[in-house]
Amino acid sequence: MMDQAGVGAAAEEQACRVLRAEGYLIVARNWRTRFGEIDIVARDGEVLVFVEVKARSSSGYGGAEGAVGPAKQRRIIAAAKAFLAANRCELASRFDVVAMEGNDVRILRDAFQVDDVWPSS
Repeated sequence: MMDQAGVGAAAEEQACRVLRAEGYLIVARNWRTRFGEIDIVARDGEVLVFVEVKARSSSGYGGAEGAVGPAKQRRIIAAAKAFLAANRCELASRFDVVAMEGNDVRILRDAFQVDDVWPSS
């Protein structure tokens, strides 16, 4: 039986294959900063995409999509800002989630936005 880290690595590898098949160019994997980690950074045309990969055995408890709540979104956004600053990147960006449940793999494009987590006043 695979441990959780092994399951996560296998899910990320599968996500990369699916993203490449959809035309994404993988730029970085497991990019870490003090704010957190970005599973996959990719380009989709002229857009830089920060991808969170979530794998679940079933859709119970909100499934894979439900595992990327507001706290996780804030960490991903903070890490993405650090990536953009570190790489002096000025491309448009978005946040996708690759949700895996059993054999079902879905790319949720534009799954959340900065304003979803930090609304402007």
